[in-house]
Amino acid sequence: MSVFSEKYGPWALVTGAAMGLGAEFARQLAARRLNLLLLDINAEVLTEVSKSVSKEFNVGIRPIVVDLAQPDFLRNVSSDLDEQIGLLVNIVGGSAIGHFLDLPLERHLSMLAVNVRAPLILAHHFGGLMRARKRGGIIFVSSISALSGTSDFSEYSATKAYDLVLGEALWQELRPCGVDVLTMIVDAADTPGWRTENPNPEAKTWPPVMSAADTVRETLEALGKTPSFVPGAQHQSRVE
Repeated sequence: MSVFSEKYGPWALVTGAAMGLGAEFARQLAARRLNLLLLDINAEVLTEVSKSVSKEFNVGIRPIVVDLAQPDFLRNVSSDLDEQIGLLVNIVGGSAIGHFLDLPLERHLSMLAVNVRAPLILAHHFGGLMRARKRGGIIFVSSISALSGTSDFSEYSATKAYDLVLGEALWQELRPCGVDVLTMIVDAADTPGWRTENPNPEAKTWPPVMSAADTVRETLEALGKTPSFVPGAQHQSRVE
């Protein structure tokens, strides 16, 4: 058993695990010999990812199809594995492009539920169990947009600012209890969501777009070392 799996195993819970950074976290955590509780709303793709990761890494995997925007989602997530979850990765997040007043209120409320309410509930539930065991880790996913209000992404920026501040505060609170908390501040990462929002994803940009694999690898290496982290040296200069 590795030091990583001793600290953060035997199971990890990953939200938004069907694609993008969530699927990449699943693969890299499985490579580190953690069993996986994988959450997503897309049943078909989640099943494919679960089968692929299980076959490649031979770890235990339990997929759960759940809508984190629902008020009572936790009862569909909480199970006999709760006491064994040593790492929580809050990946799932929603965004919407458009002027604040031009987007329906229902869209704003759904984004608030997924980006803020769900990570809060999961961190409170599993963080309490980790604190009692005196070991574990929680990863929040924020965005470069959290560092200043971004027009056409107004509420997304605000929700990611919440995730950043909550994560940094919990790093201080839970570190003495043996629980590591890290907030990943993502700039440009090559994910399906990023490609959807960019009309020409193959165009040369600065800073360059990071691969999902490098983004996740650097984040896992930073866990336990700092309260927040920007993957990619080329991206770090933008927040200094």
